[in-house]
Amino acid sequence: MTRWIPVCSVDDIPALGSRRVARAHGLDVAVFKAADQRIFALLDRCPHKGGPLSQGIVFGHSVACPLHNWSIALDSGEAAAPDQGQTPRFALKVEHGQVFLDAHELDTLATEATRPLAGPARRTCHGVASDSCPAPAVGAK
Repeated sequence: MTRWIPVCSVDDIPALGSRRVARAHGLDVAVFKAADQRIFALLDRCPHKGGPLSQGIVFGHSVACPLHNWSIALDSGEAAAPDQGQTPRFALKVEHGQVFLDAHELDTLATEATRPLAGPARRTCHGVASDSCPAPAVGAK
């Protein structure tokens, strides 16, 4: 039997927006509200480059990733063609204006997924990219 965890009120989710739900392990879950008041839940990670879908623009039953504008279906997590990929979706239910997520899925679904880390730009030494190029001396020209 599914154990449902209350995560927020439907009114806590902005129209055509989202609310993030933190988990003990793994990335947050983004809970979205479409214009027709339907509620959806996806991992807060675009399948393309890991952008935070919770910061995207909701239109119809899709969200546009804020990084590269990929369109992700809220009901399935599938990227719209010609793009390919899928972000995990989470089961939810709404009762009496309260949004509930499946406790087992919150604990186990996509907990290994990570967001890409940005790193420092690589230096070039004499026109060749290198991770071991010495830093220029302070005041050097």
